[in-house]
Amino acid sequence: MKRRHFQTLGPICPACRVQSGAEHPLFLSIEAVADAESVLEGVLQCPAPGCLREYPIIDGIPLLVPDVATYLGSQLAHLRDRDDLSPVIEGLLTEGSGPGSHLDVTWNHLGTYAWDHYGEWDRDDPSRGQPKGVRPGSVVRALATGLELCREAGLSIAEGPVLDLGAAAGRASFELTGHTTGLVLGVDLGFHFLKVAARVLGRGRVRYPLRRGGIRYDWREFDVPVSGRERTDFWVCDATRLPFGAGTFGGAVSLNLLDCVYAPLDLLRETARVLRPGAAAIIASPYDWAPAATAVEAWIGGHSPRSLGGGASDQVLRALLTPGGHPASVAGLCLAAERDDVPWTVRLHDRSAVSYRLHLVVATRDPSCSNPARVLPSQP
Repeated sequence: MKRRHFQTLGPICPACRVQSGAEHPLFLSIEAVADAESVLEGVLQCPAPGCLREYPIIDGIPLLVPDVATYLGSQLAHLRDRDDLSPVIEGLLTEGSGPGSHLDVTWNHLGTYAWDHYGEWDRDDPSRGQPKGVRPGSVVRALATGLELCREAGLSIAEGPVLDLGAAAGRASFELTGHTTGLVLGVDLGFHFLKVAARVLGRGRVRYPLRRGGIRYDWREFDVPVSGRERTDFWVCDATRLPFGAGTFGGAVSLNLLDCVYAPLDLLRETARVLRPGAAAIIASPYDWAPAATAVEAWIGGHSPRSLGGGASDQVLRALLTPGGHPASVAGLCLAAERDDVPWTVRLHDRSAVSYRLHLVVATRDPSCSNPARVLPSQP
């Protein structure tokens, strides 16, 4: 955890905010492993007499979720994960645990994201984008589209700080430093993702398992020349229950997160809450709803032809971001521009990939916003 981020963002106790709405700033109570710039191991604590909860900092990543005990239990395998085993033993682990095991699922998930975020710099990867036409960098290209829409709408994230919601392996967070003079914070609930991002942050080097097929993985490790590492940090946070006061951020990005959280509407409301007036939010989703991530009742469209727009998720999101457009319209977050054909490719293994079409919107934090959104021409 970078001291500069902690001091600038002033995180509050997530448990107190969820339970009572109180905003108690956390303080650094223990520095077990630290230097002048960062705390690698330590404890943040709530000062409220009725709370006094402790939030650990592990591998430089603070765990700022309302229920720390439950989170630690769910992430214990990732928290105690080791990366000093030889490729032979790592291979035997996946073979021994078998297809569909926790290890296989985790490695497949991790490699899919890390390859898209950093695979362009893996010069020795023999697959180099197979299947034909599949290449890493979907996250970078989608972010570029969102930033273009911001400019077209007369919005900017230049002053920051900027919040990257669902940062995963961290590439978008680093990219954002090139568009703001402020700090960038990437948050995610997946500790295994943030460990990859933290390695890039601290060493300028990435390491991840890349699935070739079946349960065969290759571990890829190489340098990545990302910029802005001195202004970037990564924290474990629940995007629907953020540990920040109102108006903390000058911009927010949420790429492919809306259909991956248990409460999408809360994600939109929290985004609005932590943004300053006039700040921009870039939100993109393929609406690939799954009950394992989001209960059907919480989906934004996609389940009932009798609902708004025949159940189309894009129409429901537009209504939610339009004042008076929906009974649950998000107060203060108003649609400014959109594009409905942004490509996103997910690599599964050497011979398989999935292509998505993202609905990408730019919204502004302005309760008085009533201007109609502009739909820009489709990309070629």
